[in-house]
Parts: sequence; C-alpha cells; structure tokens
Amino acid sequence: MKIIAATLLLAAIAAPVFAQQPALPFTGPVVVTTGEGVVKRAPDRAFVTIAAESHAKSPVEAQRINTEAMTAVLDRIKAAGIPADAIQTTGYNLQPEFDYVNGKQNLRGYAARNQVQVRIDTLDKTGDVIAAAVGTGATNVSNVRFDLKDRGAAEREALRLAVGDAKRRAEAASAGASVQLGGVLRIEEQQGFDSPVRPMAVGFATMRADQQAPVPVEAGEIEIHARATLTCAIR
Repeated sequence: MKIIAATLLLAAIAAPVFAQQPALPFTGPVVVTTGEGVVKRAPDRAFVTIAAESHAKSPVEAQRINTEAMTAVLDRIKAAGIPADAIQTTGYNLQPEFDYVNGKQNLRGYAARNQVQVRIDTLDKTGDVIAAAVGTGATNVSNVRFDLKDRGAAEREALRLAVGDAKRRAEAASAGASVQLGGVLRIEEQQGFDSPVRPMAVGFATMRADQQAPVPVEAGEIEIHARATLTCAIR
C-alpha cells in the first residue's frame, strides 16, 4: 500500500511538468495571406503650426520685436479658448541675414522666428484660431492637419477588418486549390501603414484683427489603414 501511494504521488507531481512542455512547431503545409482594413472617420481634432518672423538691424532688436509679436499671438490664441497645454513651441531661431554684392557678403541684419504647434479640440474653432493669430502678428500658418481624439479605437477597428480580410483571402485561396483550411497558426500586424496626411500651408501678410476675414477650413474625412498577415494550416 505504501509503494502504491508513493507511485500515485509521483505521478501527480510529474503530470504538470509534462503539460508545460512547449508544442512542436507546425511543419505541415500552410497558406499565408495579407489583408487590409480601412476605417473612415470625420475628424474631431486639428493641429496647426503658427509662426511669427521679425527682422531688425541687431540681434537684440530682432529678438525683442519677435517676442512682442509672438506674445500677442499666443495671448489671442488663448483668448480664443485654446488652453496653454495645447500649445507647444516647435522651433525658435535667431540668425544673421546677408546680401551678396559683387561676390562679397554684407550683413543686412538679423531675423528671429518663433514657431508653435496648436492643438484644436473643437474643430469649429480652427478657422477662428488661424484668423486670430494672423490678425495679431503671425506671419506664417502651415501644416494644418486633422486627427481623431480616440485614434486608438479606429486603429483597432481597422486591424480587425484587416484580419477578417486576410481570413477571407485564405479561405478563397484554399478553395481555389481544392484543399481544406485548418486553424490559424499566426497573425502579424504590418506596421507603417497610416492615413495619408494632407497638410495645408497658408501664408499671410499681417493685418489687424478687425480686418482679418474668417478662414474657411474643411476637415473632410480621414482614413485609418491597417494591414495584417495571416498564416493558416492546410489539412
């Protein structure tokens, strides 16, 4: 009885060890297909790059003029309802400017440029923000682009569609070859696929705020793309 009990105990201990052994890799025939998923959504967020550029004879003066101009622009943008955490400086430079006469380089003065990216979470305000910025000293508006606040949900939906498309392609391929499709062995998401960016660049001469006309901005639709590769067994 003691020997039998010991044998049963040893079997109970050893069983989980055997259960944890990794399965051997599949070596049979497979079919590999790639599917694509596209999700179209109306954007609910915009990004715009706004810059102010100033020129003067000395670097100190160019910097002072630019600081005054950009401060006025930022104050006006915030007054339009854009919070401070939605405004990010993306570039600042101060550099000399030269004229070239008869092959000689002559210092003309200095240029200071300050650039910010503004995130606009209320899409209807996009045109107003652009107009307000230009009306208070901005000299360049560029890279207007649109996005989704919950982009992750759209990306996951596009991936689901891509996997479904790959599965249907695998079924079609196996039917065409008169073989039976087995289980899914591997799913790979292909990185590097995204909606095409259509930036819009706009240049303005500085005007008073009461002279600046509203800027028409059409958001249209954006597309979120996903691609997935499916490996299925063939029985």
